Amino acid sequence: MRALVSPALALALTLGVSVAALSSAPALAAPENYATIRMKTDTAFLSAEERKVVNLLIQAADQMTAIYDKQAVAQGGADGPGHGFYPPGMTKAEFETYLAAHPDQKTALMAAYTVVRREGDKLVAVPYSVAYKPELTKAAALLDEAAKVTTNASLKRFLTLRAQSFRSNDYFQSEMAWMDLEGTPIEVAIGPYETYTDEMIGQKAAFEAFVTLKNPTESQALDKYKAYLRDMEANLPVADSYKNFKRGGASPIAVAEQIRGGGDNLHGPQTVAFNLPNDERVREAKGAKKVILSNVLAAKYEGILSPIASRVLVADQAALVSQKYMTLETLFHELSHSLGPGSITVAGRATTVSAELKDIAGTAEEAKADVMGAWNILFMMEKNEIPAAERPQLFATYTAGIFRAARWGDEEAHGRGAALQYGYLKSKGAFVFDPVAKRYRIDDAKMAAGIRDLVADIVKLQGDGDYAGMVAFFDRYAHLDDDARGVIATLKDIPVDITPVYPAKV
Repeated sequence: MRALVSPALALALTLGVSVAALSSAPALAAPENYATIRMKTDTAFLSAEERKVVNLLIQAADQMTAIYDKQAVAQGGADGPGHGFYPPGMTKAEFETYLAAHPDQKTALMAAYTVVRREGDKLVAVPYSVAYKPELTKAAALLDEAAKVTTNASLKRFLTLRAQSFRSNDYFQSEMAWMDLEGTPIEVAIGPYETYTDEMIGQKAAFEAFVTLKNPTESQALDKYKAYLRDMEANLPVADSYKNFKRGGASPIAVAEQIRGGGDNLHGPQTVAFNLPNDERVREAKGAKKVILSNVLAAKYEGILSPIASRVLVADQAALVSQKYMTLETLFHELSHSLGPGSITVAGRATTVSAELKDIAGTAEEAKADVMGAWNILFMMEKNEIPAAERPQLFATYTAGIFRAARWGDEEAHGRGAALQYGYLKSKGAFVFDPVAKRYRIDDAKMAAGIRDLVADIVKLQGDGDYAGMVAFFDRYAHLDDDARGVIATLKDIPVDITPVYPAKV
C-alpha cells in the first residue's frame, strides 16, 4: 500500500482531518496512487435514537462487505470475469451455449439475485438468500433491531421489508418502500444493486451499502430540478420512439454526507453519488432516488479534479473549473440515469436495455449519464434555472472530469465511458490539443454540438437494444490517443482516487 503524502494531506485539510489520522489502517488496502483519508461527518445533530439506528446500520453495512468479498473472487481462488457469480473456470461462451440448450433455465440463471453453480453436467441457480445466508441472516437481524428502535414510520417500514428481502430474495416491496423514506436525516441504501462486478454477462447484482446523513438545506436547493424530468425527456435529441415517458416522477434528490460504506461501494473508484434502485419496475412506478455524497465529492474536487484541471486545460479555461459544476454535473448525471430507454421491445420481445446490451450495458449507461448530464445542464440554462453565461465553466469542468475518470482505466465502467467521450468529442473538434502549451483548448460551440450528437448516438443504440452496434461504437471511439496519454502521464503525483476510512460508530 502506498499513499501519496502531499495530495492526501490536501484532502485531509479539505475535510478537517489531522495528519496523524492518515496513518490509520483503512478498511481495505488502498490501491496504488489512491489517497487514504479518514472521513469526517457532522453527527452532532443526531438524537440518541437516531445514533443507535445509525450504529446498527454500520454493522449491517459490514455484512455487505463480507458478502461482496465472496462475490468479487471466484471459489477456489482462480479468478475470471465471472468472479464469484459463476462456476470457477466458466467462460462466457460456455455459459451462453448452455443457455441456448436449456432455454427453460435462462430466466433463473440470468436473474440478478442468483449465483450459478454446477451440479454434475447441470447448472443451477442458487438464490442469494441461500448462497449468502449466514451474512444475510446477521444483516436482517440488525435491520430488524434498527426498525424496532426508530420511531420514523417510513424508515421502520423500509428496514423491516429489507430484512424480509434478505431472507426471501424478493426485493421489490422493500425497493418501493425505500423510495418513500421521509422525515428522517438517515438515508441508507443496502442490498444488491450494481452489476459492474459481473464482467462476464453484466447481470448479477453486487451487495453494497451507503449509510449517509442528509443535508436538508442543500437537498432542497437541488430538488427543483426533478420537476423538469419530463421536460428533459422531451428535450432528448432523438425521435420520440426512443423517449421514455413511463417512468415515475417522484425521483427524490438528497445531498448527504456518507458515514459508512459497504461491499461494492468500497471497491475501486469511490462514487460521489448514486441513483437507485435499478429495478425497472420500481423506476417506472416511482422513478429513482438521487443521492449526492457531498463529503466524498468535496474531497475529490479539492484533491483531484482541481489540480488535474491546470495540467489538462490551457490556463484561462483551467481557471473556470469549479466545484459548483462538478456538483451539478454529478446531479444531472444521476438524473440522466432516469432518462432514455429502459424497458424496450426488440423483434417483438419485451425486454430491457440491460438485458440486451449485456456486459457493455453498464459502461454504456455511465457514458450516457455523463454526456446527457451536460446536455441537461445546457437545457436548464435555456430555462434560466442556471446562468447561461456560465456555459464555459460547465464545459471546462466536464472536460477535466473526462480526464479524471479516464485515469481509472478502460477495464472500469466509468473509465471506459470517459475514453469514449474523449475519442468521440475530439473527433467532433470539441477540444484540440495545443502542442506548445501541452494542454487542451475547448471550442464551446463544437462542444455543445458534440454533446448533442453523442447523446443521440448512445440513446439510439440503447433503444434498439443493439449489442453489436454498441460494441462497435466503443471499439471505434473509446481510445486515448498519444496526446491524452501524454497529459495523463503528467498527473502521476495526483491521486487517481481516494480510499476513505469511515468511523466504526457515531
